[in-house]
Amino acid sequence: MYCKLNDQELISLLKEGDELAYTEIYNRYKRLLQNHAYKKLGDFEEVKDVLQELFANLWTKRAEISVTINLSGYLYTALRNRIFNIAAHQKVASKYVESLQNFINEEHCIADHLIREKEFTLLIQKEIEALPLRMREVFELSRKSGLSHREIANQLDISEQTVSKQITNALKILRVRLGILWILIFLF
Repeated sequence: MYCKLNDQELISLLKEGDELAYTEIYNRYKRLLQNHAYKKLGDFEEVKDVLQELFANLWTKRAEISVTINLSGYLYTALRNRIFNIAAHQKVASKYVESLQNFINEEHCIADHLIREKEFTLLIQKEIEALPLRMREVFELSRKSGLSHREIANQLDISEQTVSKQITNALKILRVRLGILWILIFLF
């Protein structure tokens, strides 16, 4: 009997709380809406969820539905809006995941770089400490204290030429000792 009723009659009965009218609307439009939603979403489980929400909402808001509405247009519009909401949500979720991944990658790179920098600094300090005493003293006054060759010479009571030679020799030793280590640290 309900299958012979038109949409306007079904809406009128639906507004009165007729469950059989609701079932007829569901049976009449479920497959059409399902096919349309699947073309847009491509995920059958998501389509089932959207249709369940759509028809549940139809029942819940049955009293608010105008008897003069075009039922198929109403259902397609409601479906379209839900699909738009899903697409918008997926876009936001995708951006969030992407930004989270970028943050994790960036933090990982920064942390990795800081660890390598700290290790290399400790290694340099260890190699400086391994220099002969006078050479180390001259080198540290030059590099750490920022003194000129003349200032170092005056402070240590040695010639500027000796200061220059000690710094040159210290740099040669450090380059040899740290050269291979520098490469190894940044390869791994």
